[in-house]
Amino acid sequence: MKLAAIWPKRCNMVTIEDVFPVNKLRFGTYLAPNVLPVYEAITREVGQRLKIKTELVVETSYESCQNDENEVCFVCSLPYVTFEGLGIAPAIPIAAPVLTGRRYQGRPVYYSDVIVHRDSPYKSFLDLRGQSWAYNEPLSHSGYGITRYHLLSLGETKGFFGQVIEAGFHEESMRLVANKQVAGSAIDSQVLAVALRNDSYLRQNLRIIEALGPSTIQPIAVSKRVSPDLREQILNILTSMHRQAAMRRRLRLGLVEKFVSVTASSYDDIRMMLKACEDSHFMQLR
Repeated sequence: MKLAAIWPKRCNMVTIEDVFPVNKLRFGTYLAPNVLPVYEAITREVGQRLKIKTELVVETSYESCQNDENEVCFVCSLPYVTFEGLGIAPAIPIAAPVLTGRRYQGRPVYYSDVIVHRDSPYKSFLDLRGQSWAYNEPLSHSGYGITRYHLLSLGETKGFFGQVIEAGFHEESMRLVANKQVAGSAIDSQVLAVALRNDSYLRQNLRIIEALGPSTIQPIAVSKRVSPDLREQILNILTSMHRQAAMRRRLRLGLVEKFVSVTASSYDDIRMMLKACEDSHFMQLR
């Protein structure tokens, strides 16, 4: 996801008191393509339950998020808190997934798994000093933000990696590591688990050496243009859909157990990490 030169802009904020025509809901996803079946299933389910037409748009720029073009967004936590800090806060987090697996302990959290090639000698993050590193894009918490914060926590702000490459997507970062084109990368643990399940080549060639986190997982956010009543209805659908067998099967495609309610304060951990990097003037991986 590219930054698209949006930093100096400000959107025209619309209050929740404004009238919103409830004949259609546009959903936008800014997240990894390999979990797209989950976003598609949620979009259909909300539309069917509310008897409202819905559409899902695969976004290629955060400019649509800044411009408040979607009523419902599947969005990374880092752009959410970043835009909020810039005075751009057109959407409200209402729900987030709980992933399957003991490591998540029934909480809406995820990890950034540090991967290397299976045959490489690296056993820990620190072993990657001076080596090449791939990340998906700068507004990704799992691929960029938490790596930056981890380096800050280690006191490694003067140039830890030998080379840093922007791959564009987690899937491409995984491919670069699997092909021995870069030494390591940090991958959203949900995205990585789905990829390893579905792709035998990645499964045979990648190895996890460390996990950064946990962090609060990406939210489903609803535009402030949507009335509080409709927002509540959407939340109720999201947090109850796992009770239906058909939806449970669809959610499991993305290793999602269920959705739970979250609020803006749920992302204070992301705000803390971003602020620490900003206060230290350490904003670029190196």
